[in-house]
Amino acid sequence: MHWNRTRECMNVVELRSYQLTKLKETVDRVYHNVASYRQKMQERGVIPEDINSLEDLRLLPFTAKQDLRDNYPYNMFAVPLQEIIRIHASSGTTGKPTVVGYTRRDIANWAELVSRCLTMGGGKRDSVVQISYGYGLFTGGLGFHYGAEKLGAVVIPTSGGNTRRQVMLMKDLKTEILACTPSYALCIIETLEAMGIKRDDLNLKAGIFGAEPWTDNMRRELEGKLGIKALDIYGLSEVIGPGVACECMEQQGLHIFEDFFIPEIIDPVTEEPLSEGEKGELVITTIDKEGLPVIRYRTRDITSLSYEPCGCGRTHARIGKLLGRTDDMLIIRGVNVFPSQIESALMAAGDIEPHYLIIVDRVNNLDSMEVLVEVSEKLFADEIRKLEQVRKKIASDIYTTLGINVNVKLVEPHTIERSEGKAKRVIDKR
Repeated sequence: MHWNRTRECMNVVELRSYQLTKLKETVDRVYHNVASYRQKMQERGVIPEDINSLEDLRLLPFTAKQDLRDNYPYNMFAVPLQEIIRIHASSGTTGKPTVVGYTRRDIANWAELVSRCLTMGGGKRDSVVQISYGYGLFTGGLGFHYGAEKLGAVVIPTSGGNTRRQVMLMKDLKTEILACTPSYALCIIETLEAMGIKRDDLNLKAGIFGAEPWTDNMRRELEGKLGIKALDIYGLSEVIGPGVACECMEQQGLHIFEDFFIPEIIDPVTEEPLSEGEKGELVITTIDKEGLPVIRYRTRDITSLSYEPCGCGRTHARIGKLLGRTDDMLIIRGVNVFPSQIESALMAAGDIEPHYLIIVDRVNNLDSMEVLVEVSEKLFADEIRKLEQVRKKIASDIYTTLGINVNVKLVEPHTIERSEGKAKRVIDKR
């Protein structure tokens, strides 16, 4: 078992002292080695010597994804290129991707973080871990791979796709821990059913699912159909990749590894810090990263922070399950809508499959929203009256959750496109 008790269960006074030391080192390094940070700090009238407490963090400038794009490809790196041994990049929806670089020590630290996450899922040296995240420039596959090897587990690097083969290997090689997006886990469940393989035929014990927001209702679906503990993992390329935070078996929020990251929650509009428990945008400062340290990085992810002690014994703060991203948020007739809120209402309805698509349009200058929902084979074969009852219940549940009327359309099984990675849940035609 790879549980770094010394660091993960550090008492809070010791942890805060450690964070301050590492923060001061990081600020000094970016000031002297990254022109972009030096310019931003000078514009604010801040020098490294001004950082004397963790509260002084708020004196520092924010970093956004655009900063990395503006400094493409290497100008945000804090070390010479000959010290970088790995490049990853996040896909840019427009223009250039966001390029991140890792030193040898960064890769070792990343492996440490992911191995901690696997341990939270019950991972041990003799565990068999199937990694169905994509390998390549995306950080998911290789991040998990190095973490599982650090743990000493047996690694099956299946990547995404070829689901029938994945399922065959999962059964034959006795996979215990599955790592993939929750959307792809749903594809695997459908393939298991199509191949006539029951959950008792598998050796699965846990799933570590991330790279997209998913609800507790989705968790229950995955746990029930796969017979596992489904844990949420969080990370983003700009910060390090998967392994920034992960749920333990208590499933009461994701432990963010505070010996590597300092989290804040801010109001995304005013940029003012929010109190413990308040929902807002997660901001992360890396304090032990050489290649691409980030100061007050705006993740765009909406969550909250809790410093309450956890039953598992770890002392690091926990972030709540992600509600969504500020840039995923839809504004429909003045109401803020996250796809995860729709999913939550759908999953509570019963008799439907966890596959849906939200189509947003503007008709006669008025926003409209249609939600396509797959129903189960059993229900689809049922009488029209029963289908209409389910449709009305879903529309009512969404209205109760959001306060707006949406057009719900029930569609037959397997008509909504499946995803091997992050699911596409929204088409905005406005």
